[in-house]
Amino acid sequence: MGRNAMDLAAKRIVVTGAASGIGKESARMLRERGATVIGLDRKQPANGLVDQFIRVDLTEFESIGRAVNAIEGKVDGLCNIAGVPPTASIATVVTVNFIALRYLTERMLDKLADGASIINMASLAGVGWPDSIEQVKRFIAEADFNNADSLCEELGIDEERSYFFAKEVLRVWTMQNWNTWRQRGIRVNAISPGPVETPILADFLETLGERAEEDMGVMGRAGTVEEIAPIVVFLCSDDSVWINGTNIAADGGMQAHVMRQVHGF
Repeated sequence: MGRNAMDLAAKRIVVTGAASGIGKESARMLRERGATVIGLDRKQPANGLVDQFIRVDLTEFESIGRAVNAIEGKVDGLCNIAGVPPTASIATVVTVNFIALRYLTERMLDKLADGASIINMASLAGVGWPDSIEQVKRFIAEADFNNADSLCEELGIDEERSYFFAKEVLRVWTMQNWNTWRQRGIRVNAISPGPVETPILADFLETLGERAEEDMGVMGRAGTVEEIAPIVVFLCSDDSVWINGTNIAADGGMQAHVMRQVHGF
């Protein structure tokens, strides 16, 4: 048999949100494939889940800086999986789900090995980005830790819209940067799950109500972390080196359903 590119024994991978949900399962599967996993989270992951734990608060850029400084040596993958649901404040939603993610990624660039893979956990909620492109472009150009609230207010982003908007921004930013670090062989991709059985699923149902229930009704159930994490592992592996700047829908077909409704085919 030839080489197994899904064997990650030589790779060091950073996973944010490693203590729960998709991040937890991704960390477990990455270690199962032999990777050395550095987990970043506010909470301590379960024993044996990661090789190194670094505490971080993604609402504070100083905390992110300290976390990055604590990572020693080169890293082959950065899995930006940590996120907050729409029950959080507008500023927290857009900060954790995009502003902090971008800042962490930029701070990690010097620590990423040539050929590294960046994976951003987006969402089916970001499917409407083409209709919001001017708002999205302005947010990417101007947003920082200090102006999240005021900029969202200027752009008309309210509590109901904040999560959708943050994921739209993340999907566009992923595409924008497909070749930003190409000379070093660093690629960046996004994964967009639909509703997933995680500890924050109840928060989504509380906030989105009938909309989320309808989504799950179309598919018959929510997805599971065991169905999303293998895509993270694949994008960290050498089997995925020609995938760059793309978004992988991992929603059981929900995006196709939405596109049929929107475009009438």
